[in-house]
Amino acid sequence: MDIEGKIAVITGASSGLGASLADALITKGATVYGLARNADKLHAIENRLRENFISVSIDITNQKDISSWVQDTFSDSHIPDILINNAGAGYFTKIDELSLERWHEMINTNLNGAFYITSSIVPFMKKNINTSHIINIGSILGKTTRAESAAYSATKYGMQGFSEALFKELRAYKIKVTCVNPGSIDTAFFEDSGIQPHKNMLQPKDIAQLLIHILETPDNFLVDEITVRPLITNPSA
Repeated sequence: MDIEGKIAVITGASSGLGASLADALITKGATVYGLARNADKLHAIENRLRENFISVSIDITNQKDISSWVQDTFSDSHIPDILINNAGAGYFTKIDELSLERWHEMINTNLNGAFYITSSIVPFMKKNINTSHIINIGSILGKTTRAESAAYSATKYGMQGFSEALFKELRAYKIKVTCVNPGSIDTAFFEDSGIQPHKNMLQPKDIAQLLIHILETPDNFLVDEITVRPLITNPSA
């Protein structure tokens, strides 16, 4: 894909990996719709990236709002070429200490939210004469597990299955689907997660550049799944 002139949608775009992805895509000439709940952070990015970044303050877990936004924004002549399902929530604790509120937040954000926006955007992508691409941000914890991650791992294993089945369903429409499974990334995700951040975490800008490379592969070349992790982990872990 030649990213120049393409239209991209990124969820969880207000910080961390989502913000780095917006930077990288706009540098390549794309127009980015950045979705997140934090309007102030989105507007700060919009002020920096100017007209190529369109901030959309919205809750990815609200199906009616997502469906309405997609229908109001896109048309047969204005089709999204790229969707990056990046929004995520993660909490790590013992299963008998995990609150229902946090369980539902992870399920609603990591799975339901991805379904809501993907199912709304795919009908437009099917009409695209060019190749489209959906990238789902999974996790290393969708490939393996650790103690006190049962709920989060359930959502990321779910994303793995969602991505693989979606790839098989959409390949005939020239829609690529890639599941990216990163290890720990140096973002604010860990502030409330219960995991101690460390200096050897992956950097958002490096993951963003990897995704640019995946997007720019030839039209008949699909990376359906990729796992990346820090070479050196926290020495105390």
